[in-house]
Amino acid sequence: MELARMILMRIQVTGIATLLVLVALILGQKGAEARKGRILESFEYIAMSCRAHSASITDFGGIGDGKTSNTKAFQDAVNHLSQYANDGGAQLYVPAGQWLTGSFSLTSHFTLYLHKDAVLLASQDMSEWPVLKALPSYGRGRDAAGGRFASLIFGTNLTDVVVTGANGTIDGQGAFWWQNFHKGKLKYTRPYLIEFMYSDNIQISNLTLLNSPSWNVHPVYSSNILVQGITIIAPITSPNTDGINPDSCTNVRIEDSYIVSGDDCIAVKSGWDEYGISFGMPTKQLVIRRLTCISPYSAAIALGSEMSGGIEDVRAEDITAIHTESGVRIKTARGRGGFVKDIYVKGMTLHTMKWVFWMTGNYKAHADNHYDPNALPVIQGINYRDIMADNVSMAARLEGIEGDPFTQICISNVTIGMAAKAKKVAWTCTDVEGISSGVSPRPCDQLPDQGPEKITACDFPAKPLSIDRVVLKSCTYRMKYT
Repeated sequence: MELARMILMRIQVTGIATLLVLVALILGQKGAEARKGRILESFEYIAMSCRAHSASITDFGGIGDGKTSNTKAFQDAVNHLSQYANDGGAQLYVPAGQWLTGSFSLTSHFTLYLHKDAVLLASQDMSEWPVLKALPSYGRGRDAAGGRFASLIFGTNLTDVVVTGANGTIDGQGAFWWQNFHKGKLKYTRPYLIEFMYSDNIQISNLTLLNSPSWNVHPVYSSNILVQGITIIAPITSPNTDGINPDSCTNVRIEDSYIVSGDDCIAVKSGWDEYGISFGMPTKQLVIRRLTCISPYSAAIALGSEMSGGIEDVRAEDITAIHTESGVRIKTARGRGGFVKDIYVKGMTLHTMKWVFWMTGNYKAHADNHYDPNALPVIQGINYRDIMADNVSMAARLEGIEGDPFTQICISNVTIGMAAKAKKVAWTCTDVEGISSGVSPRPCDQLPDQGPEKITACDFPAKPLSIDRVVLKSCTYRMKYT
């Protein structure tokens, strides 16, 4: 019996050892498989389009240490994935890390996705920023007479592009550029963070943009643009760090965004003086909703001053501005030409403002000395309603152009609480015409009160624009190392 027991124990020990060997082999095999292609992340987001193919920036040699340049890795990745444009499109995944890069260009039917802990760091090596010609509707760069540096994320003549993430970050490291700008050391205009030209069906969503060298988001000569869930932050004294600037674009939707800026939170544009007039491409059919803005030296929403191609059918609602110079500002001048018409704003909540309404017909900046001073802008059909404001220094400063008044202005259901040290005259109006109803403090005589029965007189279109009918899809992915 003792011998049998010893034999049984030996078999058991041998069996366990064999089992351990087998487990080790299995785990080793799985570990090898994991190193070759294990699942790294599962994530889901909504987008205009989902993609059939995916890759990580690490597959192209990307290193997220905040020091190694990844400009070539990003461009190589985009170029490689462009082969799938007609095969369901492709997605480039940027995992957690700090990814230093200069400018790179995207391709059509493409998604760039940033992990929540991914940070794109804009390079401070100017050799990593190609120089482009000045925009034809501007005739020159904004910072210098010559060309302009390409934007960090750039695309031209594209269709169906998504730049999104789980609130990943794009850091422009703008201090380097601001210092050179202030010192007059730049030969070209500073780069923007995201720009698309001559493109269609573009989505920019769920990202945090920090410290842009200049403007943050700039769709230009493009259509069917969705900007959604964007956080933009820059020092309030940083130069020209506009938030979102639709420029000569049609059918644009901007919503659910938070912007702290050194310039206008949203600036609607369409070209500069004779160049914009000649190019002749307006911005129209624009929706702005659920925006929160902090910009002590600029506007929550600006129309112009580069508006020479025209601005038409802008609809803004549910806007909050805090410590901001003005709620809505129209900026133009002799020589601009063009038009700003059919503007509809309702549901603004404003706290600590210099002005609620500001219209400027004598904005001085011109592209050059070749503008035509007889090219007068047409400003008409401006509608503001359902606005609450407190701690305001001055209700409105409305300055049209002598011989070219701003007309068909309608302001209704507006209550403005003046600051303790407010200006003695709440409203100043010159060369403007319109009506008002239910506005306190009482507007200037050029906007006569129509009585309480006209409190809803200012129009706001009920019919949605086509961009509001865009249906987003749920896209689910499992990313693997390769």
